[in-house]
Amino acid sequence: MDVETMESVAVVAVPFPAQGHLNGMLHLSLLLASRGLPVHYAAPGTHVRQARARVHSWDPEALRSIEFHDLEVTQYASPPPNPTAPSPFPSHLMPMFETFIAAARAPLAGLLERLSATHRRVVVVFDRLSSFAAAEAARLSNGEALGFQCVAVSYNIGWVDPGHQLLRDHGLQFLPVEACMSKEFVEYIVRAEQDEKGAPVAGVVMNTCRVLEGEFIDVVAAHPEFHGQKFFEVGPLNPLLDADARTPGQPLHECLEWLDKQSPASVLYVSFGTTSSLRAEQIAELAAALKGSKQRFIWVLRDADRADIFAESGESRHAKFLSQFTKEIEGTGLVITGWAPQLEILAHSATAAFMSHCGWNSTMESLSHGKPVLAWPMHSDQPWDSELLCKYLKAGLLVRPWEKHSEVIPAEAIQKVIEEAMMSDRGMAVRQRAKELGEAVRASVADGGTSRKGLDDFIGYITR
Repeated sequence: MDVETMESVAVVAVPFPAQGHLNGMLHLSLLLASRGLPVHYAAPGTHVRQARARVHSWDPEALRSIEFHDLEVTQYASPPPNPTAPSPFPSHLMPMFETFIAAARAPLAGLLERLSATHRRVVVVFDRLSSFAAAEAARLSNGEALGFQCVAVSYNIGWVDPGHQLLRDHGLQFLPVEACMSKEFVEYIVRAEQDEKGAPVAGVVMNTCRVLEGEFIDVVAAHPEFHGQKFFEVGPLNPLLDADARTPGQPLHECLEWLDKQSPASVLYVSFGTTSSLRAEQIAELAAALKGSKQRFIWVLRDADRADIFAESGESRHAKFLSQFTKEIEGTGLVITGWAPQLEILAHSATAAFMSHCGWNSTMESLSHGKPVLAWPMHSDQPWDSELLCKYLKAGLLVRPWEKHSEVIPAEAIQKVIEEAMMSDRGMAVRQRAKELGEAVRASVADGGTSRKGLDDFIGYITR
């Protein structure tokens, strides 16, 4: 493929403005840019800044290979999360989501028109929650749209056929969507789907690999809803770090220095992502479980993101609790209240397992580094990811079934799962299974692997 052909195609990445979606799309953009493609990453200014500030494990220079565009949108409310809300879904982000779907379309259309005038083809890779971008691509004489799926492909089966034989064969339960999300967000998704239905979509790019979801990929690809679309599985998109390797040019986070001093496979990493806030009572029970288990741990204790993560948030509500707890765990545990270098923590040889909300990015990051998951799903697709991890992939242990999301889980129940993961024969088997999966996932993106071929095929298709 000559350079001239590559440069005549502009790729426009349009993420959905929530951290997991911004991050997945930026990883894909960096991968494409590393292969010589001109990539334009288009999002509201705050979210461009958020994506850039939080991406890690790439050489800082790599970000220079992407052109970032601020899709100017109107002001929106950015209230703090409500940890005592009846539903764990981050409803405080809805004003931002609604503003985005209403206001980002016009500036995106302007950007696409400008690129259309100077390129042979404009390829819009849109998050499937940002489907208005597909409709805008369809307006161009030289435009083409492909969806980017940053959740598990198996999740689609639950949407289109929750009673599918494949789910029944493995004893997998798909919870009704409206049970795991707010009513307003389900309506938002329905609107996004209508946008996509009205526009031709050439294919789907997926952050997954055949070793994890091969059976599901085949079922979804054969479904009438995806008739005629090409499927490109290219995951994992996150960088695959060597255990204990350091990214050149980046300062070392204190937690990595701490991990360097711990024994191999002795530390539990605990983090619940960017859209979940635990109640004060639940934090106290989790703290008691971590302390009672006598296991070493790193706990990222922070509340869900605001719509604008750079807005002043005042003193942490955890300050008083932490002043006492950090004294009690000195030497055995570390609490991080800021942004944690998750990939480096998961890659580290001292890390044994990951207690997680089971967001798909975190799931892929954990499995790609061979670490099992202690599953504590919070909302949206996370209950499904927990099912997949624990029952299908057998690389997870369930901490709290989603059905108990409105209850405070007592310390004893949490401690039991921690001890099972870190000390029992069953825990050892799950850790071994995760290690084997990690090796297979890594082979997927290496030369000759199915995800490497998927990426090659995708690049070949859009530069044809």
